Amino acid sequence: MGMPPNDSFRFTMVVLLVLTSVFVGFWIEAEPSPAAGTAVDAEAPGVDGITGFEQMMQVITHRRCMNCHPAGDQPRQGEDSHLHRFHVQRGADGHGLAALACGTCHQGENNDFSGVPGAPHWHLAPASMGWEGLNRFEIARAMLDPEKNGGRSPAEIEKHLTTDPLVLWAFEPGVDHEGTPREKPPISREQFIAAVKAWFAAGAPIPEPSSSGTEAD
Repeated sequence: MGMPPNDSFRFTMVVLLVLTSVFVGFWIEAEPSPAAGTAVDAEAPGVDGITGFEQMMQVITHRRCMNCHPAGDQPRQGEDSHLHRFHVQRGADGHGLAALACGTCHQGENNDFSGVPGAPHWHLAPASMGWEGLNRFEIARAMLDPEKNGGRSPAEIEKHLTTDPLVLWAFEPGVDHEGTPREKPPISREQFIAAVKAWFAAGAPIPEPSSSGTEAD
């Protein structure tokens, strides 16, 4: 004796559901998981220590950084790195003289109306970190030298370069007094952070200058 019509229908539906579940499960297993893929995030490429050094230095030697790392007591500004207007000076703590303190004009963020750049704790780098006139190899040695970097460890220098809002301002420099966007470093913020981390992860290697070039390369 066959099944009643209603039972036969229910049986057919159950079989279809089971087969569908098996098929879907097989399809999911066949799909590679994201972790198994070979694609690499273009914003955070894997780089070795020397490549990290080269990429990092593209930012550190850019005028956005170098203007605030002068060899003397007066910062530089602009795309041509001219001396800061109004004869602004370093002062005892790097925050300017009493009458011309950095914070008088430079606030916590860019002022695109006046063209005055800004970031938290805007100030000059310490005199011991005056990079003007140094090549990238000498700058790297100075960064790692506790006698010049304020006694900071490599881990502290890495944190400073990758998290300090004043350092990272270089990638969002705003516009000048004419409304013209300031030039940004040649690599992105994400690429810079990845390069710094790769450099320190490799032990912060400083390559020898090319035998075919000079220390200024």
